Amino acid sequence: MQSRKSLKPEKTVQTVFSWDSPGLMAGVDEAGRGPLAGPVVAAAVILDPFNPIMGLADSKKLTALRREKLYDEIQAKALCCSIALATVEEIDSLNILQATMLAMKRAVEGLRLKPNKVLVDGNRLPTLKILAEAIVKGDALVPAISAASILAKVYRDRWCGDYHLQYPQYGFAGHKGYGTAEHLAALRQHGACPQHRRSFAPVAEVLR
Repeated sequence: MQSRKSLKPEKTVQTVFSWDSPGLMAGVDEAGRGPLAGPVVAAAVILDPFNPIMGLADSKKLTALRREKLYDEIQAKALCCSIALATVEEIDSLNILQATMLAMKRAVEGLRLKPNKVLVDGNRLPTLKILAEAIVKGDALVPAISAASILAKVYRDRWCGDYHLQYPQYGFAGHKGYGTAEHLAALRQHGACPQHRRSFAPVAEVLR
């Protein structure tokens, strides 16, 4: 006859993997890989689950006004956030992909709180000493990445607005450095300014 003790179900032991360990999670995204001028900007955000932010989405799908409002709200409500960049000189010496990875690395390392894991938009990861995962279309799927995309986009747009004051002939406030017809015409007319990326073909052609 079995003892009453032996009839009790055995306690299930859940295997805990390092990736599933509890802790802070940071979302990371960038803005400015495609433009012909200016830095590439990256942001890292750790959201506060007890202080949610409504309306987070891929920054490209939001109006400029909505991005501006969310930028301030993210800065106020997130547990911490960090914005970093890679300069035009770094873009030209490293290439735009490696410069983007560098900006992302700087953004993560600039966080006041250290996350246990990092989720990065896209299919590439910067070199980090923290568990990380790349998520394609993460800026539309993961709120922390959406927040990072908004911070990076607004910061870079503001940079373009400020730089427009120094070089109004290029129209940076409007095209944000992208290769629009207006921008290409200004390049042909005025040549390249100090913030144009010499390694990008449309700029290199002007300098020949």
